[in-house]
Amino acid sequence: MAEASPAAANAELLEWPKKDKRRFLHAVYRVGDLDRTIKYYTECFGMELLRKRDVPEEKYSNAFLGFGPEQSYFVVELTYNYGVTSYDIGTGFGHLAIATEDDPDGYIFELIQRGPTPEPLCQVMLRVGDLGRSIKFYEKALGMKLLRTIDSPELKCALAMLGYAEEDQTTVLELAYSYGVTEYTKGNAYAQVAISTDDVYKSAEVVNLVTQELGGKITRQPGPIPGLNTKITSFVDPDGWKT
Repeated sequence: MAEASPAAANAELLEWPKKDKRRFLHAVYRVGDLDRTIKYYTECFGMELLRKRDVPEEKYSNAFLGFGPEQSYFVVELTYNYGVTSYDIGTGFGHLAIATEDDPDGYIFELIQRGPTPEPLCQVMLRVGDLGRSIKFYEKALGMKLLRTIDSPELKCALAMLGYAEEDQTTVLELAYSYGVTEYTKGNAYAQVAISTDDVYKSAEVVNLVTQELGGKITRQPGPIPGLNTKITSFVDPDGWKT
């Protein structure tokens, strides 16, 4: 039997993200006072503290908060590194959508008024330097669907919403491009967004293939986390945003 050509094999591999069962799991960012932030999110936003752990041997603590269990809701993971009381959020991170500027660590939240939704934590907004390239990357590497785009010449910006279902059904990624701005500071506060997959090895293959065309790179090869029955891979997109 003749072997498939490399082009055919790559085309077949690129179909995998569209077939995979994926959803946004959580966004990770660093805070300077974990208890203060937990208090703010639970009292001001009505989030639930789902779990909290302290890892003294690695000098950090983290907490997961959301509007329902991690198994079915998108949640936030707050990380506190011992002795670090503040972080630089940078100019690239936009907001999480559920707007108040009173978050104790300076993260911006956008409150959206709309009908009942199964996913109250509904957007993660990141700024990118080439919107077309980023749309292609998230479609091809992660199998997301482009839900809508908005171009606003009067505000000199354009937006794209991408995700695994419609905006009123699930968490989506909002990519923002400001005319003429090709680069942003990342800071050291926002860390990454986590997405589920049925096959971390095959997913990493796809990402590796797409990065050769559009940029970005694998930063952690696929495999199990020591001591846990969880397999992960990590990568950055063409703008350096980590998944």
